[in-house]
Amino acid sequence: MLKKAVSYSIPRCESVRLVQVTDPHLFADPEGQLLGVNTANSLAAVVNTIEAVHYPAHMLLATGDISQDYSGESYHNFVSAISPLALPCHYLPGNHDDPRIMNLHMQGAEVYGHKRILAGNWQILMLDSTVYGKPGGHMPESEFELIRAAIEDEPYRHVLLAMHHNPVKLECAWLDQHCMDNGKDFLRRVSQYHQVKGVLWGHVHQKLDKEYQGENGPVQLMATPSTCIQFKPLSDYFALDSRQPGYRLLELKPDGSMHTNVYRVPGDRFSPDTEASGY
Repeated sequence: MLKKAVSYSIPRCESVRLVQVTDPHLFADPEGQLLGVNTANSLAAVVNTIEAVHYPAHMLLATGDISQDYSGESYHNFVSAISPLALPCHYLPGNHDDPRIMNLHMQGAEVYGHKRILAGNWQILMLDSTVYGKPGGHMPESEFELIRAAIEDEPYRHVLLAMHHNPVKLECAWLDQHCMDNGKDFLRRVSQYHQVKGVLWGHVHQKLDKEYQGENGPVQLMATPSTCIQFKPLSDYFALDSRQPGYRLLELKPDGSMHTNVYRVPGDRFSPDTEASGY
């Protein structure tokens, strides 16, 4: 049964504006570090950077790996950290999250774990690509059924699919082992719906913007940097990048097109342990 969506009263003739943050890897302890980076401080720096650009966003999407230590406090810390943005927040789990703990503790006046968002001329579907106990992902049949049913329910809205895992490989051998294992099939199947215009994810701690040529035209594929450490692109072995924490802004236009860019915290404040061989 298709569950009720969260609905925003944005006219269909207007754009829907989103902020995406992903992979903050927070701890219960605000002094907690991941490979030399204090993840609470790096998320705060991202939030400050978002505030400074005054982007008139309608909502925030948080695409997984909110926690690094599976603690309830880490989720409380996230909700507190994003509060200066004064935006509704929609979240989904990553492989470092415990969905049960996440749903219990990701609480706030406008913090939502709903699967469907209706806004303007768009429907945003928040998908769960996680597999319990594994870093890699898989898109289950239940999520394909959700996509089908949601599009049947709102056939005249464009669709953005959000998830944690990457459905395409990034030519980064160690990281590509942990992609969505049925990513090719996922893209083939979802691109059969002419409503699907974009696929958005986190997990890879780096930027990607490319197009998938589906049978109904191109589908925009978007990966977004983490709010903490960054993985070095095109690396066969685990390696960290010196680029700063980042986030993504998206404008979903009424005609189904999208304008999007990745932005990073200015300067060189956050320096990870480049000698690290894994995490």
